[in-house]
Amino acid sequence: MTAQATVESLRRRVYIIVIYKTDRSSGFMLYSVGMQGVVKLRREWRSVDVAVDAPRKNDPKGVRARILDAAADLFQAHGYYASSIHDVMQASQVSGGALHHHFPSKKALGLAVILERVAPIVRETWIDPLRTTASLPRVIAGVFAGIVAGIEGRGRAAGCPLNNLALEMALKDPEFRDAVEAVFAEWRAVLAERIATSEGGAALDGPRRAAAALFIISAYSGAMAQAKSSQSAMPLRSAAEELLFWIREHRFGPAAQEAD
Repeated sequence: MTAQATVESLRRRVYIIVIYKTDRSSGFMLYSVGMQGVVKLRREWRSVDVAVDAPRKNDPKGVRARILDAAADLFQAHGYYASSIHDVMQASQVSGGALHHHFPSKKALGLAVILERVAPIVRETWIDPLRTTASLPRVIAGVFAGIVAGIEGRGRAAGCPLNNLALEMALKDPEFRDAVEAVFAEWRAVLAERIATSEGGAALDGPRRAAAALFIISAYSGAMAQAKSSQSAMPLRSAAEELLFWIREHRFGPAAQEAD
């Protein structure tokens, strides 16, 4: 067949592609239609593993939680201002688009960390035990002992998450200050309520009970700051001992043996 004949033959030939797609496979067949009829030229078929009722891969709540966890860890380890959005993206393994979908700005992320990560830690560590345990000395002794054990187990003192953010952020931004203060205010209020149920606390008026609560939190926060500075649990041990002595003196709890 000459070249001209080949060209003429191609002009008279029609090609048909049939595409197949099912739930479990896909592919195509290529046919040619010409003088000799229909000829199958090529076939490709590929199985596709499709799980029945497979769960959605899209998990916005999980992505948001992962971002918050990563940001909280970074802020605790390095500080809010030293941690970049890129650091959070890398630590949480999300894209910039995914991060900004949930948190349009770094400030929004910082406020969410205070509300959704730091505040729950304070509630779990301090506020919930104050509400459920009848003995204030037992709460104090348990909180300090748990933190001391954590520092000695990890071999490092990272400081109080709330105190760390308060020192870094409260002075520079009123919204951060309000968010941090809201957590402290809840903590002080519950502590003052616990003091009010004791023999010594019942004899005090509201402002005096509030002042006593403020003193306990300040002693704890200061001890945490010094433990971080010295990388030692000793400031917490000393503060716990003196706080328990002060609580007994003011009759803010039951018998001393409960705290031992």
